[in-house]
Amino acid sequence: MAVGGFSKLPGGTVVVALALPHPADASHRLRVVVHAVNRQRALTRLSNLGFRGARLTGNAEPPTPDEISAVLHHPDGLVWRDYRARTSDPWHPISALDRV
Repeated sequence: MAVGGFSKLPGGTVVVALALPHPADASHRLRVVVHAVNRQRALTRLSNLGFRGARLTGNAEPPTPDEISAVLHHPDGLVWRDYRARTSDPWHPISALDRV
């Protein structure tokens, strides 16, 4: 089960942030942030990208203001970085994720 959380935005959409295993290396964890219409749509987007079994059962680690800003300013509405990354490390588009 993934550790993460969500924030509901004033417009009604949500930002979901999850710590997920890397699709190519399960020992490596990523922090993935998704902007979507609702939580279920966000989880479906992740599942379609290869993050099988991504579920959100609580709100233990909701997205930070930095994460919300990063995902809202990205055209795809989906960004990631290493789970242990510093706050100054850049966010990457999901297309830059090596899924081999």
